[in-house]
Amino acid sequence: MKRRAFITLIGGAAAAWPLAARAQQPAMPVIGFLNSGSADAYPDRLVAFRAGLSELGYVEGQNVTVEYRWGLGQYDRLAAMAAELARRPVSVLVATGGEPAALAAKAATSNVPIVFAIGGDPVKLGLVASYNRPGGNATGANILTSTLEAKRLGLLREMVPHAGAIGVLLNPNFPSYGSQLSDVQEAARAIGLPFHALRANTDPEIEAAFETATQQRIGALTVAAAPFFDTRRNRLVSLAARYSLPTMYQFREFATAGGLMTYGVYIPDIYRQVGVYTGRILKGDKPAGLPVVQPTKFEFVINLKTAKALGLDVPATLLASADEVIE
Repeated sequence: MKRRAFITLIGGAAAAWPLAARAQQPAMPVIGFLNSGSADAYPDRLVAFRAGLSELGYVEGQNVTVEYRWGLGQYDRLAAMAAELARRPVSVLVATGGEPAALAAKAATSNVPIVFAIGGDPVKLGLVASYNRPGGNATGANILTSTLEAKRLGLLREMVPHAGAIGVLLNPNFPSYGSQLSDVQEAARAIGLPFHALRANTDPEIEAAFETATQQRIGALTVAAAPFFDTRRNRLVSLAARYSLPTMYQFREFATAGGLMTYGVYIPDIYRQVGVYTGRILKGDKPAGLPVVQPTKFEFVINLKTAKALGLDVPATLLASADEVIE
């Protein structure tokens, strides 16, 4: 063999080695992340989700890719988004932001593993067979937001004891709407308090609900858990201030935005757990064997500045029980 040909052969082989090595490397896994809300509504949740992933050794952009899809509170968009992610296909489909995303994911695939975060009962919704043994391709967390309406109503009653009636703002398109309404009706009857159900699924309907509350002399309002309302946080807080209506919400971000008070689960813990479960599935665990988790930490937040603006004297018992008081 001539020297020049030999050098060319060696050079070509050397150039081919990196290509061969790259071809043998496994493809980076892809996570589909479907959420009923918006990316900018609760950035701390994504931080917590990524922290959970990192506990299993996964870092977005380094050894795992995440494809995000946001419903922006429009539940009818989720089915197409879930189907598109399932066709990709993704290694795991994470469905957060409440029942609409989880149900859309479940309808889109029976093969791709699903990790959900919802406020209602996943057994009643048909997502899992049981909490301890999910049994199918889905598992996740029940954050109980939809079952805390009665608790929020009671706290609001303590804050505004002289309210002649309390209003409840519900989203009729939310899957847990019926159970939310039933829970509030039962709680209101138990404390002998008249209440009015107000419904909204659009921005104009939200404004109309506050106008109705004023016309009907409703003394306080609780906003039921729903991803649509989460995406309208600033609008809701602004309207409550404009109409001088004491209002209770579910997540602390409403209080930090100027809302009167909130009571709900400490949501970063849940999203971290969703990240952990996603990482475990990427490592080979099956959803059928991962029990549905429930929250252990709740937080009650009062915005004292807003209370003063509304002319409310916050009871000492509420201040003592609050996890955070914003001044």
